[in-house]
Amino acid sequence: MNYYKQTDKSNTYKYPAHHEGEGVFKICPLFDKELSLPIKMQIWTLNPGDSEGDHTHGDDDTALEEFYYFLEGTGTMYINKEEIPIKPGDTFLVPPNIDHGFKNTGDSILKVFIIWGLPDESLQNSKK
Repeated sequence: MNYYKQTDKSNTYKYPAHHEGEGVFKICPLFDKELSLPIKMQIWTLNPGDSEGDHTHGDDDTALEEFYYFLEGTGTMYINKEEIPIKPGDTFLVPPNIDHGFKNTGDSILKVFIIWGLPDESLQNSKK
């Protein structure tokens, strides 16, 4: 096969909130078995009041870099205790060791596309 196609309706499941957050998320993993890049991708759907709790990804094999792209709804992103309003089209890149999380503070669903993976050490060293 020379391509893969998936819709978020074909592979969605419910999962308890991450990192001591609140609620139950709808999660759609994207190409978990097919993707050869060193990343994971998912679409999360949160109901009003649901949240991903504040957390960090440390210095060891969990030192993840995370990319968040908000597709629908409104909410609040928490980065190092700063509260940042979010709306569709907002994008965040969170490096390792940065405290972060988010919450659906709106009155409709909050949908977010998330990519995470281990940063490329050679790129990190070239930025120093």
